Amino acid sequence: MRDISRRGLLGMGVGAATAIGVAGCSHSPADVDNPSAKASQRAKASPIGDGSTADAGPQPNQPPEPERLEPGQRPPQFVIFSWDGAGEVGNGLFPRFRKLARDHGARMTFFLSGVYCLPESKKNLYKPPNNPVGASDIGYLTDAHIKSTLENLRQAWLEGHEVGTHFNGHFCSGSGSVGNWTAEDWESEVEQAVSFVTEWRTNTGFKDLEPLPFDYRKELVGARTPCLLGQDNLLPTAKKLGWRYDASSPGGLQMWPKKRQGLWDLPLQQIPFPGHSFEVLSMDYNILANQSRNTTRGPRSNYPAWRQQATESYIAGFDRAYETNRAPFFVGNHFEEWNGGIYMDAVEEAFKYMADDKRKDVRVVSFRQFVDWLDAQDPKVLSGLRKLDVGQKWRARTD
Repeated sequence: MRDISRRGLLGMGVGAATAIGVAGCSHSPADVDNPSAKASQRAKASPIGDGSTADAGPQPNQPPEPERLEPGQRPPQFVIFSWDGAGEVGNGLFPRFRKLARDHGARMTFFLSGVYCLPESKKNLYKPPNNPVGASDIGYLTDAHIKSTLENLRQAWLEGHEVGTHFNGHFCSGSGSVGNWTAEDWESEVEQAVSFVTEWRTNTGFKDLEPLPFDYRKELVGARTPCLLGQDNLLPTAKKLGWRYDASSPGGLQMWPKKRQGLWDLPLQQIPFPGHSFEVLSMDYNILANQSRNTTRGPRSNYPAWRQQATESYIAGFDRAYETNRAPFFVGNHFEEWNGGIYMDAVEEAFKYMADDKRKDVRVVSFRQFVDWLDAQDPKVLSGLRKLDVGQKWRARTD
């Protein structure tokens, strides 16, 4: 195994976590911006509960049914971009990356923080485990930002993206940390997160927005915990709820995944960090923590070099997988303008590199779409792929 410094894990106890999507789906960019298709989807939607959500039928803009690899067949290169929190707070980042995905026929996963659908005036509805009623370590959104978030989520789902959960209050330290929560605590947190998404109309009083066009209780099949903490006690609850994967495990390696407690374990990964002998997690915050340490506003003079370093880190992680064992590449991000927005620029540049049309065997997809593919495969073939170490060249008939 590779020699990985502990510095590569900086940032896991602070801030939030996110995830990204995939290219190479069966629909062209035009398919996800078709007004008549959207009108048809609205017409078919059946309201659920208070009308915050609706059953609009099968999700549009999905890839074809996954095919099984033949023994000895080289796997595609999967790339999954995910976003933790997934709130639109007026900086235009949510629509910016939706457009990037449309332009490349890609799909992503948006891990929504449930409190982003709850007005601060109703914060007493939130009863976080082991924390005061209404407490949250991330801010509540303004009414305008809740509306923007809901509209972007609605459009994202129609465009084929996945909506997962990042839970609610993002507690990462102290006795109330999610790292200390029991399975029962997680069950309460999940139920509240779902209720805030499925009852936003009642809680906000908004009457001028269309419903989210999906049944969230059925849509929700995976998550990422705050600060990558608490997975061990979350998994029993996730399994009970019928979830299919969890993306909360820290410090994973670029190898093919396996299941834990019946769920696919899809961790953020250690990737090369140019200029250093250690590796860094494939997330914007962890790169930041190794550049500007304890501040999100480091010296502006460092921004160009840090931006380039972040870009090259993502690309190096992708190249290592693409050119060797073809392990899926997971990237986590936040809609944040840390250090002048350099990480948003870096991930966009790296995304364009990975999703380049010349790489016909790259699939930029959501986590849900990826586990659909995993579940369709011959377990013996997957077992063979899991034997490939980081950077180990794929060879035919690894099974």
